[in-house]
Amino acid sequence: MKPTPHIEAKNKDEIAKTVLMPGDPLRAKFIADTFLEDVKQFNSVRNVLGYTGTYKGRRISVMASGMGMPSIGIYSYELYKFYDVENIIRIGSCGGYTPKVELYDVILAKDVWSESSYAKVQNGYESDVIEGTPELNQRLIKYANELEIPMHIERIHSSDVFYRENFEEYKEIYEKHGCVAVEMEAFALFHNARVLGKNAACLLTVSDNLTTQEATTSEERQNAFTNMMKIALEMAE
Repeated sequence: MKPTPHIEAKNKDEIAKTVLMPGDPLRAKFIADTFLEDVKQFNSVRNVLGYTGTYKGRRISVMASGMGMPSIGIYSYELYKFYDVENIIRIGSCGGYTPKVELYDVILAKDVWSESSYAKVQNGYESDVIEGTPELNQRLIKYANELEIPMHIERIHSSDVFYRENFEEYKEIYEKHGCVAVEMEAFALFHNARVLGKNAACLLTVSDNLTTQEATTSEERQNAFTNMMKIALEMAE
């Protein structure tokens, strides 16, 4: 096969059937360096780093998605469509909309609400809610319980806009749609999985909270969100 425009792997077997997908390329590198053995890098195009290795003797890949739905939309689609990836678990950061999700808490997105036009433009999908793959979610819940890592299972908000002029709008989104936190990628990932008959899930770590104004540093977001990583790594096969 030929490499895609954004992934330089020349063979499908360079990438495992399950891919963990943080937004930050340096988080992908951190996971590969810290947790994986027998690591081989399969992508460096645009510095969107991708690696395949083993975790507890089982094969898994990790690759960055970049920020926002257009970016994860490209990478997840190519992984699913051209490299025969079956499962993608986004592992990212999010901003809390309620004090009940505190800094460093782990959230599993049961579904995602978005005002984005991504799904409608991609194939005419009209709903503003898409759920993650239930089977993947059940496995992630099982692994979190086995690791004794507390985890919220909630609806989240995927937004196209990081800097909103109406800062207080998050309160209405929380009250009207039940979203406990916001990120920028899961809606597109879940939609691509739905369109292509694949599986997707989203694990998030709370990096800041809009109600309490607490926040983590960029270094902490890159290196300290290990609980969600440990849960997701159990998906290795």
